[in-house]
Amino acid sequence: MTQDNPHLSRRTALRTVAGAALASVAGCLDGNGSTGPNGSSSPGDGSGVFQQVTVEGTELIVQFDSDSGFDQINLIQPDGELFGQREVAAGSQQVSFDLGTAYAPGEYEIVALSDEETVGESSHSVQPNLGIIEMGIGRNQPEEMWDGPESEIEEEAFVTLENQGTGPDAVTKLLFIGDVPYPSDEEGTNYVDDEDVSGIYDPESDSEIEQVIIGPGEQITLYSSRSPFAFVPGAGTSCSKESKTGEFELILETRVGGDRVTKMYSIQYSGSQETDNCDISISEA
Repeated sequence: MTQDNPHLSRRTALRTVAGAALASVAGCLDGNGSTGPNGSSSPGDGSGVFQQVTVEGTELIVQFDSDSGFDQINLIQPDGELFGQREVAAGSQQVSFDLGTAYAPGEYEIVALSDEETVGESSHSVQPNLGIIEMGIGRNQPEEMWDGPESEIEEEAFVTLENQGTGPDAVTKLLFIGDVPYPSDEEGTNYVDDEDVSGIYDPESDSEIEQVIIGPGEQITLYSSRSPFAFVPGAGTSCSKESKTGEFELILETRVGGDRVTKMYSIQYSGSQETDNCDISISEA
């Protein structure tokens, strides 16, 4: 049976036993609080009841010996409230909790119980950390884009991201603000404050999608869907006889914690009044 009850208190969830028996099994999985790559905790040294805790995709997975002797595992979120409960079937070696992308980042406690008494616990940090690895324009790097018509690809952009944290996240909006041909604000497509527009294109569905999930240790590539590098009369930045330079900000809005991931870029337009002959180059500012 699976139960998720966020309204139970931490006191109810832990149900500690009398005395100091808990001290021998409490703490992090490797005894020193270290967390391995991709959101994994190091295997235990025999003093704890869990072998390993990992976050894969959006799931937190707890592994243990089949003869561990406990019948329930609780996951306590950073505010001390119960995130979820899992009953441990006889002979089983793992349980999992679906974190989704609406969880609170921070330190989680994993508590093992037997007959409603705590027999061991551990902690695990669940915190995303997204970084922009590369950004490019379809007209300059078509090999990095999806397989589609050249006229569509050259107006779009790609963004490569990496999650170096220990928890999943979801990118919900892709924005280009500043001196691009067709920016995402009122100077262009104007969807900055539109909750129904993400600006993210999904080649598989050939449509704009609500969000893209990135798990810990993963690297993904996003594609724009609102043609930020299309020359539109009366919008954004246009080419002219003389070359010009400017700056723009790449912004990624994320779901976990409501954080933004941003990076500034310099942009240069070659001198030409014909858009077909106007070259665009970008570099990190």
